[in-house]
Amino acid sequence: MNFLAHLFLSGPADAPGYADVLLGNFVADSVPGKQLEGFPPAVQTGIRLHRAIDTFTDQHPVVRRGTQRLRDAGYGKYAGVISDIFLDHFLARNFPDYSTESLSVFTQRVYALLSARTAEMPARVQHFLPYMVQQNWLQHYATLEGVARSLNGLSRRALPGSGMETAVAELQANYSAYEADFRAFWPALQGYVSLQLGVLSR
Repeated sequence: MNFLAHLFLSGPADAPGYADVLLGNFVADSVPGKQLEGFPPAVQTGIRLHRAIDTFTDQHPVVRRGTQRLRDAGYGKYAGVISDIFLDHFLARNFPDYSTESLSVFTQRVYALLSARTAEMPARVQHFLPYMVQQNWLQHYATLEGVARSLNGLSRRALPGSGMETAVAELQANYSAYEADFRAFWPALQGYVSLQLGVLSR
């Protein structure tokens, strides 16, 4: 999953330690291996939750069906990265189906919480967070234009020939299939995360 899904799955905002779990979930990709032990326990919970979400997602048969569709379309080893962006798009696009908050209210609340904790983030995350906030990445996942912008940015950091900059055309061509995958997968992921939060928070 990409940024929006991970942040959304960090738990209800009134849960004990929520802000710490949110922070850990957000920075996890920049905290390799046992480096998580340098963070407070609730932040570690967020890091472990992020890793559990990624493992569950990568192994789920519905997600694998979507990534295979992307590989068949020629995106090779980047299929998983593109799939993550697509899943965030459908969460953003259908946000009222899954949250009592609007996407706008959620994103501004999360930006404020994260911005207040910048000093605790790895340098890489400190660098890109201001761009995320200024360009409102989370909100923009809801539009195809925003998806295209994200994929173009990723393609500039990938090896030549990744083709990621064209993947929004694949999304448009098979939109109903990718949306059906999201709607089949998302409730299973939410159920899994609910169980994981209970286990990790003990």
